Parts: sequence; C-alpha cells; structure tokens
Amino acid sequence: MAEARTALLKRAARDAMDYLEAVDTRRVAPGPEAVAILNALRGQLPPGPTSAEAVLHLLNEYGSPATVANGGGRYFGFVNGGCLPAAMAAGWLVTAWDQNAAFLVQSPTAVVLEEVALEWVRELLGLPEGTGGAVVTGATMANFAALAAARYTLLKRAGWDVEADGLFGAPEIRVVVGEEVHPSLLKALGLLGLGRKRVVRVPVDGQGRMRADELPHLDGMTILCLQAGNVNTGAFDPAAAICPAAREAGAWVHVDGAFGLWAAASPEYRKLTKGFELADSWATDGHKWPNIGYDCGIALVREPAALKGAMSVRAAYLETGGPREPSDYNPELSRRARGVELWAGLRSLGRQGMAALVERTSSHARRFAAGLKAAGFEVLNEVVINQVLVSFGDAEKTLRVIALLQAEGTCWCGSTVWQGRTAMRISVSSWATTSEDVDRSLAAMVKAAAETTKGSF
Repeated sequence: MAEARTALLKRAARDAMDYLEAVDTRRVAPGPEAVAILNALRGQLPPGPTSAEAVLHLLNEYGSPATVANGGGRYFGFVNGGCLPAAMAAGWLVTAWDQNAAFLVQSPTAVVLEEVALEWVRELLGLPEGTGGAVVTGATMANFAALAAARYTLLKRAGWDVEADGLFGAPEIRVVVGEEVHPSLLKALGLLGLGRKRVVRVPVDGQGRMRADELPHLDGMTILCLQAGNVNTGAFDPAAAICPAAREAGAWVHVDGAFGLWAAASPEYRKLTKGFELADSWATDGHKWPNIGYDCGIALVREPAALKGAMSVRAAYLETGGPREPSDYNPELSRRARGVELWAGLRSLGRQGMAALVERTSSHARRFAAGLKAAGFEVLNEVVINQVLVSFGDAEKTLRVIALLQAEGTCWCGSTVWQGRTAMRISVSSWATTSEDVDRSLAAMVKAAAETTKGSF
C-alpha cells in the first residue's frame, strides 16, 4: 500500500512539474477544444472503484489543458497573483500532513506557523502592535470576519449581545462606504445581516477615491469602510484625512485592502498607505500581491478581543490547549492549514523580496501604460500601483479588442466599466511576470487593436 501511494505521488509530482514547465509557452486561456474535452470528466458516478492511477490520468489528460495559466507571467485578470515556489512546495507538504488547523491540540505546527505569519503580515503592513487576526479563504471572508468584530463591538457598547440575541430588535448600525466599494465587502455585509443596500454611499473623485469633504456625520454606531487599492484604478482613499476624525467620533473604521495594503511593504509606495494604520480592522489577501497561491486571505483587528468575541465557539468536546486557538478568531472550525503556505511564501521573500515584488509589478504596469499611450490609446487612470485601464475607442471596439486578445491567447485581460467608460483592465500581480512578458503582451494588444480597426475580426 505504501509503495503504491509513493509511486502515485511521484507520478503526480512529475505531472505537476511538466505542467509548470510548459505554463509559459502555452496560451494563457484554454482554447475551445481544451474546454470541450472536459466532457470526458462528466457522467454518472461509476458503480465500482476506479484506480488512483486512472483518476490521476483523467485529471492530467483532460483537466490540465483546460486550466487558465495563472502560474505564468502573462495573466493580467482579476488581480490574481501566481504562486511562489516556496508556497507551492509548502502546499504540497500541507496536503501530505492533512492537518486541521482549528485547535492547537490538533496541529501545533499549523497553529504556531499561522501565529508567526500573522505577525509578519502585521509588520509588513505597518499596523499597530498587538493587532491580531485570522487566516481565511480570501478577502470576502476577511471582510466578513473583521466586520463581524465591528458589529460585535458597536452593539456591545450599546448594551446588546448580538452573538447571543441576534439582530432582531438590536440598535441600528449605519454602514458608510465609498461609491466605488468592492462587491466582496457588500457581500460580507449581506452575510452579516447589515444589508448590501442599506449603506450610505460617499461620492468619489475621478480616480475612485472617497471624498473626505463629502463624509456624512459619523458616530459610535457607524462602521466606515475605506478602500486601499481600487480594483480598477489602484487608487487609495485618503485615510490620513478621514481616520482621525472618524476615530474621534467613535466610529469603527474598516479597510478593504485586498491587494493595495501590501504597498506598505515597499519604501517606494508606503506613502500611499499613510493613515490606514489608524483603522480598527483590515482585510487583505495572501493570494494576490504576496503570491501565496489559492486560497489565502487575512483578517486583522486592532483589538483581537473584538474578533474573538465575534468568532469564538465552545463545546464540551472541543479541547483548548494554548493562549490562542485559531477557531476563536476564524469563521471556520475545520480548515486547511493555509497559514503554513503563508508562512513559507513570506519567509522565502523576506522584507526585501516583498518590497521588490510590489515595486517590480508596479513598474510593469507603468510599462504597459507607457506602451499603450505611445501606440495612441487612452489610459484612463493614474497608474499609482499595478492597475491599468485602457480604452481602445468606443465601448464596442474596446470589447472587440479584448475578445480578440483573449482568443489569441498570448495574454489575458478582462473588461470593466469605469465611471461610464468601457475599458480593458490590466492587473500585474504575478512574481513570474517579466519585462519580456510585458513587451510580448503589449505587442499582442496593439496587434489586436489594429486587426479590429481593419475589420478582420
């Protein structure tokens, strides 16, 4: 049995390495033929067992060709980072360990490495000492956890135990967001019973930054949600102008910083995050700019007791073994030890490596913007970090260019609508992207635009 398992894992490792070795030479998005052969994996569950070797063969033969080459250097959609080699290798080891990271007694390794990784994240982001948090699946759950801590705290101040008594009859909480709020934060508000539509929206400027002069009255029953890194432009809300007054008013300030908060790790870009350290909670992703691999999100709260108050669970059979049990700070009980991969990726980068990753990808974004402007196209945003918005003309032409570019396969970019303008969005987030990748992708973009103009598409 052990020999068969070892042989299977060696074959899986070979298949994985073959996949990675080819990821930079294949088209980024799978072609229609590759997607069509996924039908071979459909059908009813067989009545009897299938050998593990046959299962692996099916996955590699039909599944691998239909993946998107997110691990290569020319994927620029959805702010998806790649996966650092150290984080990937750690993920393989984590799968072999098969640890439940809920309690110290279940996995001392998982719990200790998660604690260390959270402290490293706090330091890299320049957040206050004593800040605590949780490693979750992504920014949606990070927003959920942090906003749950906010809900708990505000209602506790008002004499209401929301965890015990729910929201029926509870004092009202007002949530203030920017007009460019990300839908993941609104989803978290919906899950928390605070409502996706019951928010007060603050006008934004031409880059999507919340206007400090348009803030409504804030008080101790207000959650104010700021944004660090607009998903379209990369812009940052003016936290330094907003946070002091918000804190004085007793409002809870939460920061949705899925990728932008990591600008704090760079001496060159740290100025963009000034003032965000004054907030009460923060949500960010490890699988975006840090390139930890999927999935990895981080919720951070200035006062960890608030997060524990919202998330802790007790039962007679649940043992506790130390001062910090992850399950007391996390929406989940049973969960993968993803903190180990976060630890491995950050350990491999170090402070200088994380800074270099932010600076290099932002430099690539500026290279894209300069090349597209030189070719006569309109860049719609101030390129402050790793995000570029480009228009190739009217909405119809821009969408045709994007469709042709995606079909051609050299790189992958998606569409967006930015303040009434249809645009192509370029998100440079991967450690694997090189200057050659940028130049090759630029050439493909210009060619697609030219072919669209000729009417050959």
